[in-house]
Amino acid sequence: MRPFSTFRQLHGETRLTADLEYGAGTLRLQPGEPNELYRMNLSYDEDRFLPISDFDASNTAVLLGLKARGEGGVRVVSQKQLRQTAIVSVSPRVDLDIHLSLGAVDADLNFGGLRVSQLDLTTGASQATVRFSKVNPLRCQRASFSAGAADIAVLGLGNSRCETISFEGGVGKVVLDFGGASSSSAKVQVKMTVGGITLRLPRGAGVRIKMDKFLSSFDAAGLIRSGNGFVSRNYEAASRRLDFDLTSAVGEVKVEWLQ
Repeated sequence: MRPFSTFRQLHGETRLTADLEYGAGTLRLQPGEPNELYRMNLSYDEDRFLPISDFDASNTAVLLGLKARGEGGVRVVSQKQLRQTAIVSVSPRVDLDIHLSLGAVDADLNFGGLRVSQLDLTTGASQATVRFSKVNPLRCQRASFSAGAADIAVLGLGNSRCETISFEGGVGKVVLDFGGASSSSAKVQVKMTVGGITLRLPRGAGVRIKMDKFLSSFDAAGLIRSGNGFVSRNYEAASRRLDFDLTSAVGEVKVEWLQ
């Protein structure tokens, strides 16, 4: 395994567009030092991968991660590959537009303390935990998650302050937790082909769920039927509203209430 590090000092930048590509291994993303625009520390399999570090000063954009050597694409063929590790950090002082493309990755992504304006996460056969452990200082425009065969937990979405949130999954399990200190409303679209969906909802929020399900079961605890969906009794009076457009083909949809 070969080490690799790259970073850039903050030189008055107020925003950053970051693209992160990572094919296999473990990945941790976190807030960094305020005076560093970004930093990435890698331990990687140099026989199969090459590190990526490309900063575009004119657009304040960076491309980070690992790319496969040759034209054969990314294939996990040994336990050695899975021991690859990456730690990526971003300054909490800049407005962040971030796009992540992950392969066979065990990911822990903590956006708490970062100024997230947009977030796009695409992942394959991964296990990922996405955290908003602190309230986003910005009103985030959108957060988008797309997964193939993966288990994903997105925690503290209330802290994200995203106006729109979307999740599209193939096979696996997903937890969408809307806890947090923020009182921001959001529109949420969820599409799942095969698997389980758990929605963790704050009791004080007004909730409305529009359902389109084929062979899925739905546990509507605490909600009442309204037309082709379900609604909480406090929806009209609530200052914070969560509006869901949910499609599930095969699997279970479950609602859990947060205290």
